[in-house]
Amino acid sequence: MRRFSVIAFGAVSIFAATAAVAKPAAYNSTQNRDAAFLRIHGVTAPPHGFVEFCKRSPRDCMEGTRDEISRPQHADTIALVRRVNSEVNAAIAPATDLELYGVSEFWTIPVKRGDCEDYALLKRQRLIRAGVPSSALLMTVVLDEKGDGHAVLTVRTSEGDFILDNKTDTIKLWHETPYHFVMRQSYLSPKVWMSLDPAWAAPSVPVAGLDPSR
Repeated sequence: MRRFSVIAFGAVSIFAATAAVAKPAAYNSTQNRDAAFLRIHGVTAPPHGFVEFCKRSPRDCMEGTRDEISRPQHADTIALVRRVNSEVNAAIAPATDLELYGVSEFWTIPVKRGDCEDYALLKRQRLIRAGVPSSALLMTVVLDEKGDGHAVLTVRTSEGDFILDNKTDTIKLWHETPYHFVMRQSYLSPKVWMSLDPAWAAPSVPVAGLDPSR
């Protein structure tokens, strides 16, 4: 099972219509699956791999402009998001951190191979460099349909929270995915993480494993 350790210290028309999906088997009982936006439950500890990534690459963790992708913005921005998602998915071959680095968790910008958080980090970097506000691009940790830890990129828009995922080239609203949402970056500061599940808000221990049985 993929684990992310954490250490103490977020209208469909904008992407065009996305295909309706069946209600996922695994989902947050605290989240309204009919809502376009994810509900947050307070500050939580960021994943350990993210903290170490920011130490190695502080430029990729700097605060930027605070904004979302809004309806009046040019359609080219939406096309850019779609294109980057599919291009990164095609360019990076899947590989685990254990295979690449000999450790269970290592977040980095991939070149040829990487795992889920690496895909998301590269998409975020490319979109920021292309002019998309960094506060609209939030690293997000979920449990997938098998209960395994997984990372995706949330794109904040005026019409909902959309998910960029290395498992699919389709951009989906968060509730169209089969995931249980655990935590994500705050749009106010990329180094602050917010709980999407109240069980993970304000952790009281310095280090803990992301265990779906918690």
